[in-house]
Amino acid sequence: MKNPVPSQMIAVFVNPENNQLFTKKVDVPIPQKGEVLIKMLASPINPSDLAKVREIAAEDTADFIPGIEGCGTVVAVGKGLLPRFFKGRRVTCSAKFKTSGTWAEYMVTSAGSCFPLGRQISDEQAAMALVNPMTALAFLDYARRNGHQAVVNSAANSALGKMTALLFEKHHIKVLNIVRNDEGVNELKKRNNKYILNSTEPGFLLELKEWCVKMNATLMLDAVGGELVNRVLDKLPANSTIILYGNLSREKIEFLPTQLVRVNKKIIGFSLGHWTEEKGIMKTMLNLMKVNSLLKKGMTTGIQAGFSLDDIQHAVEMYEKNMGKGKVLIKPGN
Repeated sequence: MKNPVPSQMIAVFVNPENNQLFTKKVDVPIPQKGEVLIKMLASPINPSDLAKVREIAAEDTADFIPGIEGCGTVVAVGKGLLPRFFKGRRVTCSAKFKTSGTWAEYMVTSAGSCFPLGRQISDEQAAMALVNPMTALAFLDYARRNGHQAVVNSAANSALGKMTALLFEKHHIKVLNIVRNDEGVNELKKRNNKYILNSTEPGFLLELKEWCVKMNATLMLDAVGGELVNRVLDKLPANSTIILYGNLSREKIEFLPTQLVRVNKKIIGFSLGHWTEEKGIMKTMLNLMKVNSLLKKGMTTGIQAGFSLDDIQHAVEMYEKNMGKGKVLIKPGN
């Protein structure tokens, strides 16, 4: 029987001279012990993907293939029980190696970085089943364990922001959503969000302080960083925590230590990879089962467009211009 896996594939790479993305043909990777080879069906563009492309050093770009998560079919496996279990199955997956990301026709990763989802979940939603849903569940876990009754949700019109608000409201934790323009306000109103603030309005900081006191919002989930954190830090109640999980502004955060010490405030960083490692495989598997259930119940992510690998630069530019309109997907089969 002829091997259905070709010897070469199309993959995305980064031009170190201008950080532009391009495609070229390379050898299809071969799965080693404990690994699987996945024929990619779809993969989203996430802010974390863009941050990785920007941050990776020029000397590392030669063999770097971007793409953190996606969905595909396991077509070849290395030695081991788990790889054999996944062969032929459609899985949601995450990249394990710098040299093999999801923005390619094929990706090799560890079998432990894969999870099968129900057939009723589309390839598109399965491709986005890891980063945002798992991050939202991690935030919920932190809020509940630390007794937070309400949270401030920055970048609330993003896919993760919307998912976080929905999940927290389902668990009776109030959410104060922050957006950057009237379009974002209107979008969240359509989704029946109760508490929304526009950070560009003149009275934003005063309203933020008032609402935080009324709601007892002592946790802020922030993807923006920079000036936003500088502005709101002293407006949050005493004993508040800011979880930083992004830096969309690309600005530095500057504050006086007394802003933390005197009123017992904390700023902590969040990485989904570190969080899953800390929680262990059993907690991760339980959360993936929760994700599967949430997707079946309709907690899906909006999609604004899909592109082939060859249109990767156009896809990234579309996503960067308006992240609030929904995810942009890469579909290698197109």
